[in-house]
Amino acid sequence: MTITRAAVHHRPKSADAYAYDEATIHVRLRTKRGEPERCTLLHGDKYDWPASLTRTPMERVGDDERFTYWQAEVDPPNRRLCYAFRLDSGEEALWFTEWGFESANETELPTAGAERTLHYFEYPFLNPIDVHDPPEWARDAVFYQIFPERFANGDPSRDPEDVEEWDTIPDRETFVGGDLRGIVDNLDYVEELGVTALYLTPVFESPSNHKYDTTDYLRIDPHFGDEETLCELVSAAHDRGIRVVLDAVFNHCGWEFAPFQDVLEEGADSEYADWFHVHEFPIETEPRPSYDAFAFVPGMPKLNTGNPEVREYLTGVATHWIEVADIDGWRLDVANEVDHRFLRELRRAVKERKPEAYVLGELWHDASAWLRGDQFDAVMDYPFSYAVYEFLATEEMDATGFAERLTALRFRYPEQVTEVLFTLLSSHDTPRLLHRCGGELDRMRLALFVQLTTPGTPCLYYGDEVGMTGGDDPDCRRPMVWDREAWNRELHRFVRELIALRHDSPALRLGRLSFDSGACRGDRLIYRRTTGEEGETRTIGVNRGDVPTEVDLPSGAEPTFETDPGATERLGEGRWRLPARSGTVWR
Repeated sequence: MTITRAAVHHRPKSADAYAYDEATIHVRLRTKRGEPERCTLLHGDKYDWPASLTRTPMERVGDDERFTYWQAEVDPPNRRLCYAFRLDSGEEALWFTEWGFESANETELPTAGAERTLHYFEYPFLNPIDVHDPPEWARDAVFYQIFPERFANGDPSRDPEDVEEWDTIPDRETFVGGDLRGIVDNLDYVEELGVTALYLTPVFESPSNHKYDTTDYLRIDPHFGDEETLCELVSAAHDRGIRVVLDAVFNHCGWEFAPFQDVLEEGADSEYADWFHVHEFPIETEPRPSYDAFAFVPGMPKLNTGNPEVREYLTGVATHWIEVADIDGWRLDVANEVDHRFLRELRRAVKERKPEAYVLGELWHDASAWLRGDQFDAVMDYPFSYAVYEFLATEEMDATGFAERLTALRFRYPEQVTEVLFTLLSSHDTPRLLHRCGGELDRMRLALFVQLTTPGTPCLYYGDEVGMTGGDDPDCRRPMVWDREAWNRELHRFVRELIALRHDSPALRLGRLSFDSGACRGDRLIYRRTTGEEGETRTIGVNRGDVPTEVDLPSGAEPTFETDPGATERLGEGRWRLPARSGTVWR
């Protein structure tokens, strides 16, 4: 078999070669799908050459539609690494180095000669301070997203004048009176669900119900409460072992933000004129704003984070609420439109105040440029969401395609990033999961099952667990249903038990993901989560089809969780029948 050279790819100091921790370097290689037969990593220390040379077989860890992915772990004793790849396929053997390919049939080492180390790939030095090290707690967390205006009304005295009945189907201007007191009053409910972290959409002063058009970043919106209420909420959550992450709208502000009002009044003479991206004065809003704004919305002028005063102000906001309220992190809105320099400064300031803070970015596409350890700990994993929708909601993708998609997504980022990617299936910006599933609860249950048994930090959107539905914004922002008679109690129980399963299993929280490519066919998806060489292993089976399917597993496997309790049937040693529209976890 000839090795397809054009498909072979490796880039040092990227997601192809990175420090996983202070001692370990992960090295990855991409080749054409199905070839070569073997990959070997040749590696050593450039200052101890060639005595330090070692050969480490690379693990074939997965395939997507076009490529095969390989990985090896190396603990270089001096934290330096010089390396090359040997690819073996039938009678052909190649060395792959930074300078390209050469035959391995003719040489024991690539680029024979006195200066051969110059031809190797290099990881110059593993500086511990450069290791991308997301907060440990995020790897174990289950988040719950709350849209405060729609979750619970705990203090009617703070209601807006035009507040409507709680069960109103909202439009874009509707207020129903949700507030921070309502969240405090329902923390027992959140704790009983098994949630260990809250993500709140913006809570700062703003004229809208969504609060993404901030008027004052240093004041809690009076309809929600005040600084004391936020501090009480965070303290009460911490008492229950629940972290609290707030929403930072630093890409843009609101129309009534004082510096922007000054620019409207003073024009080019305003001391804040450079706080925004104004193209020409006087300012106009029609037919489009004469200044940069979020999505051409006049009431959301974009902040100029290239201005040192703006950067200082916003980093001051971020650190203020950590110091005052002891919050546990920030989610950055429209993060891909904010400049990288500011994001680096923001991260440094936040981590100096609270090293274990979780810094999360809202990005909907490939976020490699933001996940190098100097900006975000993680991003909202919308590519995962859409893979789940296509497999389980619309069936545009079969199990093979889903396994290939997740394999490709996994190799976008370092493994420690994948472990804390913010996986979600509903949000305030998307139709709710049940709506996407056409109201079919079996599909929704399987989607949640996949979310809670694959890598990442899962987040539930308030009310999904009791069967709330809703289409595009604002329909997805309906008020929380608190009438328990209106709940889908079976779904609520299922979600609680699924979260408990994740908490109880290190493999489901931290285990490396692998797909059984031979078993992933049509409606049947089989994957594994494994921790360490001799650690815990869980095998997960999903059957989205309308008829049962059969699964072959190692001898001794036993079900530990079933979406259809008691229905997974043993057919013989190592052989099981997986019911229609169901999922099972085996130990």
